[in-house]
Amino acid sequence: MPLSSTTPLIVLGIESSCDDTAAAVLRHLPGAPPEILSSVVLGQQELHAGFGGVVPEIAARAHAEKLDLVVEAALEQAGLEMEALDALAVTSGPGLIGGVLSGVMLAKGIAAATGLPLIGVNHLAGHALTPRLTDGIGFPYLMLLVSGGHCQFLLVHGAEHFTRLGGTIDDAPGEAFDKVAKLLGLPQPGGPSVEAEARAGDPARFALPRPLADRPGCDMSFSGLKTAVLRARDQMLAAHGGLRRADRADLCASFQAAVADLLGLKSARALELLEGEERIFAVAGGVAANAVLRARLQDVAQAAGARFLAPPLTLCTDNAAMIAWAGVERLRAGVSPGTDLTARPRWPLDSEAAPMLGAGKKGAKA
Repeated sequence: MPLSSTTPLIVLGIESSCDDTAAAVLRHLPGAPPEILSSVVLGQQELHAGFGGVVPEIAARAHAEKLDLVVEAALEQAGLEMEALDALAVTSGPGLIGGVLSGVMLAKGIAAATGLPLIGVNHLAGHALTPRLTDGIGFPYLMLLVSGGHCQFLLVHGAEHFTRLGGTIDDAPGEAFDKVAKLLGLPQPGGPSVEAEARAGDPARFALPRPLADRPGCDMSFSGLKTAVLRARDQMLAAHGGLRRADRADLCASFQAAVADLLGLKSARALELLEGEERIFAVAGGVAANAVLRARLQDVAQAAGARFLAPPLTLCTDNAAMIAWAGVERLRAGVSPGTDLTARPRWPLDSEAAPMLGAGKKGAKA
């Protein structure tokens, strides 16, 4: 019986597109909510801390060393042997090519040794389909995918059908958070550091720009905002001979407010393009863990009369449960598994849309 039918599925997911090495086991019974049997994520923050960002060569080496261990741990946590699996799903792009290749090669090796069907998953689709994993919603819905390497609005019509409404033309928000943290002497990853520092700051003190806010459409830009923070910091250094704690907190709060304003404004525009009786606006990706941004997006959805969904924090950042689920979705949609998949640094969800400009340090824009 083909795997795209309504038969029960137990799928092992593998994720290694950036700096998180992850494996998960997911079970899906037709007519029932998906069940995450296990989810193991090994981060690499300590390996990259001294470099101010992710070093692709270090990340790839760490993935190669840890992937078999996380797969073993995921199976043990699920209480299953390899023989209990029905299929494998692996991130095969987009992302840092060394890490993606490490995951693909491991998955191919497992498939060759066990005979399990193997299906490649777009990392962005993993994020975009997460609301169906967590909340069981139907199609279509609006998704804001906002992370360290990507930022785009997607109309999700199906597991294989996405329409991109707009995205960043340069830095992704998560990348901007990392750069601002580095400018202000805060530890990496920058998102949590800036958010924590901003709690004590005044978001109205620094008049930072809102790039492309006056332009129609849903495209965004964050590079100039980061440069504005740099200039404000230099002014504080010149005026006081150093960066005072209050100045840093106010800069963080002002930067975070600017990002929230931009995402809120562009989300409102994207929601105007969403049709249907039940209008759903979902957010996913690592930056979706930011409480201030979540609150702003929820307010925008409420004002537009749309239902707002955000996954649990553990499913916002990179994880393999979303990859396993996206694999289930692809199999249910009739995509044929095979071992001929390749690692892809670029893999746009909307093949009809023009490529976005820029390539972030955490992965090529797609």
